[in-house]
Amino acid sequence: MYTLFYYPRNASLAPHFVLEALQVPYQLELVDRKKNVQRSAQYLRLNPTGRIPTLVDDEFVLFESAAICLYLCEKHPEGNLIPSESQHRAEFYQWLMYLTTTVQAELMIYFYPERHTQSALMYDDIIRTQQSRVQDMLTLLDRHLADKTYMVGEQFTVCDCYLFMLCIWADELAKPPLQFEHLGRYLAGISRHPAIEAVCKKEGTELGMYR
Repeated sequence: MYTLFYYPRNASLAPHFVLEALQVPYQLELVDRKKNVQRSAQYLRLNPTGRIPTLVDDEFVLFESAAICLYLCEKHPEGNLIPSESQHRAEFYQWLMYLTTTVQAELMIYFYPERHTQSALMYDDIIRTQQSRVQDMLTLLDRHLADKTYMVGEQFTVCDCYLFMLCIWADELAKPPLQFEHLGRYLAGISRHPAIEAVCKKEGTELGMYR
């Protein structure tokens, strides 16, 4: 059985979606960020980065959200969360890399401006800049989804799990994802996926705004 070390609405959300979508046995282990458990000696032995999530599969330990998602999908190809056709698979990796290395990275700067300057006077400026940068990325995603139900091809994939997680994080932006025409429609549809519904119920994330 897999063990996912998680915290609600954290970067563990995408792997949690994947575990649920694959319908494999797993258990959750809360890493209480309010108590800085992610910095405890016990947790750091599992994950030396001190970040969430971590996946334990018997004696094998893995961190980084995207790596966990891909590992799970490769172990359970019957789940069809990675496209099999070569060009769709290439597009899948393209969008997953964009979501992880660009959108997620820019959101982290928005949420933690203090990590990117030594002057508190710069916090508001960083936040405003990141709002604008993330809006541009959401606009790009909105255009991509203009005629699509899913991020890649005609199937639910890890990219949909990842994008839904990031859009939950971004719901506090001046123009949140739901205010984009195509992205908003897409999120409404994805919110009805059984895995999304089940995980959000477990983690206490309200989906009413997407309906």
